[in-house]
Amino acid sequence: MQAVIFCAGKSTRTYPLTVTRPKPLLPLLNKPIIEFQLEALYPFVKEYILVVGYKKEMIHQRLGEEWYGKKIKYIFQEEQRGTGHAVLLCEKEIQDAFIAMNGDDLFDPEDLLNLSQQGRPCALVKEVEDPRAYGIYEIDSDNKVKRLVEKPKVVFSNIANMGAYLFAPNIFPILHNTPLSERGEIEITSAIQIMAEQSGFWVLPAEGYWLPIGYPWDLLRANAFLLDKMEEPKILGDIMPGAWIEGKVFIDEGTVVRPGSFIEGPAYIGKKCAIGPNCWIRPYTTIGNNCRVGQASEIKNSILLDNTYAPHQNYVGDSILGEGVNLGCGTVTANVRHDGQPHRSVVNGVLIETGLKKLGAIIGDGVHTGILTSIYPGRKMWPHTFTRPGEVVERDIIGEE
Repeated sequence: MQAVIFCAGKSTRTYPLTVTRPKPLLPLLNKPIIEFQLEALYPFVKEYILVVGYKKEMIHQRLGEEWYGKKIKYIFQEEQRGTGHAVLLCEKEIQDAFIAMNGDDLFDPEDLLNLSQQGRPCALVKEVEDPRAYGIYEIDSDNKVKRLVEKPKVVFSNIANMGAYLFAPNIFPILHNTPLSERGEIEITSAIQIMAEQSGFWVLPAEGYWLPIGYPWDLLRANAFLLDKMEEPKILGDIMPGAWIEGKVFIDEGTVVRPGSFIEGPAYIGKKCAIGPNCWIRPYTTIGNNCRVGQASEIKNSILLDNTYAPHQNYVGDSILGEGVNLGCGTVTANVRHDGQPHRSVVNGVLIETGLKKLGAIIGDGVHTGILTSIYPGRKMWPHTFTRPGEVVERDIIGEE
């Protein structure tokens, strides 16, 4: 069996993190999302086909031509003309039944294995509380699809399309004749509706987890989920006398934890980091490689990418800091609104309800802050922007793409 993974999109909803990288390379526990997917598919897939577009060279550089002995082929989607178009580009490479799936979500490996064994065209689905942001299915008692509507204006079901499918080569003539959507794209969901009407299409309710990454703060939810799944603490670095480690904590090789540091698990710390002295790393924090958390700094429920520094009297709460960020002394990220209401965040010019009571800053790669910078909750800073000493960040700081 082969697997087609969609990795071509630009993903402006996850800006500023994806200004400088494709979404499948966003890390969780210091590993890109795409590698979680390759691992999940590995037991039953003989070949990976990655449909790439936006910053495609970064994906190729990370993964190369094979994954632990299994070949990776790259198909270039020059124009993002829909998921159906992405599948069509792979027509000459497909030999038999194949999995097709989104490249920016995390799926339970057991659900993907079950999907691969169905023997008929099928899609993974899950019941959700608010289905308006998804394609939703109407099905019969045999899980056969009656209809599939993408982001419906009238909600008729809470059975959400997860973006993972089992197809056979007979999908290609259908895709060739699928009418374009309102956006001028060839959509898999439109092809599924045609299959449902002509020859039948089924759904498979997922039993395990599904971690869709639609917005930057979804990374925090996924990070916490994966940290909870850690089974045992593992310390490969150097813990100096006077440092304290509590709970499930992973510390990679070359990292030094200096006296006075307190690390509460679950937490994950990468290679060659300098931790402390006298800092506090609180639960649900992931710190990348070559990072520094220094004197009197506190990191809580946050993700720090590689080569990022919070070196002096910093508070980073419920935040994501991109690669190569340097926080000036006394920089703090506020994470709670004064009125206690859930946070909202501007995405593509629209104010989005995050549903979160706590949300800090989303900071792109290479940002530098001046000393005593204060950042309002939920604010974003584009890559390579900066603040001046004492600046208060009340609105997103937008830079070049």
